[in-house]
Amino acid sequence: MNLIIVENDQELGQKTGDLILNKIKANKNIVLGLATGSSPITTYKYIIEKTNQENIDWSNVRTFNLDEYKGLEPTHEQSYRYFMNQNLFDHVNIDKNNTLVPSGSVKDNEKAKEYDKLIEKAGGIDLQLLGIGINGHIGFNEPGSSFDSLTSVVDLTDLTIEANSRFFENKNDVPTKAISMGLKSIMKAKEIVLIAFGKNKAEAIKHLVEGPVDVQWPCSVLLNHNNVTVIVDKEAASMLNS
Repeated sequence: MNLIIVENDQELGQKTGDLILNKIKANKNIVLGLATGSSPITTYKYIIEKTNQENIDWSNVRTFNLDEYKGLEPTHEQSYRYFMNQNLFDHVNIDKNNTLVPSGSVKDNEKAKEYDKLIEKAGGIDLQLLGIGINGHIGFNEPGSSFDSLTSVVDLTDLTIEANSRFFENKNDVPTKAISMGLKSIMKAKEIVLIAFGKNKAEAIKHLVEGPVDVQWPCSVLLNHNNVTVIVDKEAASMLNS
């Protein structure tokens, strides 16, 4: 695991953005796994700026997002499809037909698993971007999730619902379920970069970096992957032993 500690969220966005853009420059047909939430916002802003400055070509890039709230239409302002369009896809020359987000209308796990088949058909994910929850979730794989899980309908914990309520008018508006790539789905990516900032992520980052591998800290499964970069600010790294 490659650990990079930066000063702040802005530097995190630049480091992560450069890493992703360099991959695109090296491989015009790259398949990216993308994340939503507050963690990647500075990364996407930086990516948009650099793409425009350097005229970086996204026309053959394909993307798969980690998750989507169950029951939200793509036009809903809190849906992750809406988030991706607003924060990245509308600002680069990507073909939106090549940008996949799990459907919030999926009814059961059999339908949800078709997402994994689409990823496989695309040749697998070359680079997967991840955030991390306070409780160590990646995607919406909450504590106790099986390391063998594929894309499925999942229940969100009260902690996750509380953390995400800041994006909604009130807590009762937050969906209680989501469709999420599973931990096995994520681990199939050829390369993974996980980002985090803020003191509230420090405990999760400690479990991620120092282990042990434990289903109660889903992020710790990444210790079993052979190509992971973790980029965090000093506050998120504050509980690490070294």
